[in-house]
Amino acid sequence: MFALMFIASGLSITLGYHRLFAHLSFKATWPIKLLTAVFGATALENSVLEWCSDHRRHHKHTDEDADPYNIQRGFIYAHMGWIFLRPMQDWPLTNVNDLKKDPLLRWQHKWWGVIGVLVGFGLPTLIGFLTGGGVGALGGFLIAGVARLVMVHHMTFFINSLCHTLGTQPYSKRCSAKDSWLMALFTFGEGYHNFHHEFQHDYRNGVKPWQFDPTKWSIWILSKLGWTYDLRKASDKNILSAENSVK
Repeated sequence: MFALMFIASGLSITLGYHRLFAHLSFKATWPIKLLTAVFGATALENSVLEWCSDHRRHHKHTDEDADPYNIQRGFIYAHMGWIFLRPMQDWPLTNVNDLKKDPLLRWQHKWWGVIGVLVGFGLPTLIGFLTGGGVGALGGFLIAGVARLVMVHHMTFFINSLCHTLGTQPYSKRCSAKDSWLMALFTFGEGYHNFHHEFQHDYRNGVKPWQFDPTKWSIWILSKLGWTYDLRKASDKNILSAENSVK
């Protein structure tokens, strides 16, 4: 259950919250949007609208004061501090007006906390109880619920901190974003962050064939099944030009 919940929760953040909703790097049928909205809520990282609003500001104002998780304010701040130091009055959601038009995302915005708790903790606890009684319920809650949540949280937070601190910059030096093959192993391919900041609307982060990017592979497989479509890609010419510009 831990493995299944980690994959469902984490992949819903990388494939759904991030690449589908925040960057519009592909389109998806309603079952994929529903599943990623529901299991993305189990990460307890806010609603799709709030998450995408923060992330779009991060890309627009990277390394500036308006960057919600600005690495220039320190590693700890970028990793977790920004959550605890958020202003009481959040930024307006004016940069996600396109997403507000979707009734599914409006529903998820209203109920994401309830969904996250019921599915993220209630479901594994119930399955544990049905298969192992009280001990199984406790195991489901602590391992597939609590431990899984901690892992998903740090998976996401390390993108904001480590991937703006350690790694290479093969595509651009305009901001602090860096590529890290090591971080890609723990973040469903999100570790290729320098490429992502340079080509944020590309559905791929690990653009090279040998780079580990299960989110990219999942989107591609779903496209062959007809569940995702209009996959956006940077041209080979522009990618090569970016690589040559930093040599």
